Amino acid sequence: MNNYLFFRCSTVLAAILLSFSLVTPVHAQPASAATLLEDAYATLGQAKHDYKGHRVKAMKQIEEALNGNGWKIKGTGKVHEPQGTSDDQLRSAENLLQQAKGGLSGKALKHVDNAIAQINDALAIK
Repeated sequence: MNNYLFFRCSTVLAAILLSFSLVTPVHAQPASAATLLEDAYATLGQAKHDYKGHRVKAMKQIEEALNGNGWKIKGTGKVHEPQGTSDDQLRSAENLLQQAKGGLSGKALKHVDNAIAQINDALAIK
């Protein structure tokens, strides 16, 4: 009974504090361009190797974008998946690259655009 009463009072107190903005809820920070590029690179690394070289070319463009800003790639994906899952991975990587574009400029942006073009070429292959 004491635990229930304590929990109930804690909940009411938290609600009051939130209503008066004395405590603010935690908001997720947007991912940095470098993190998005690394995630896209790893996502592409997991994909199946049947895209006539376009997947690897996209990965190289991402490496160039990272290197152009003084960032280094931290990992490579080595898992291979079925074709449908692989296509989904490429689409996911493209989405990450689209998000990263807002934090890039110059040559890095050009490399990301080239990577997106390579992904689109890869997805056109069936």
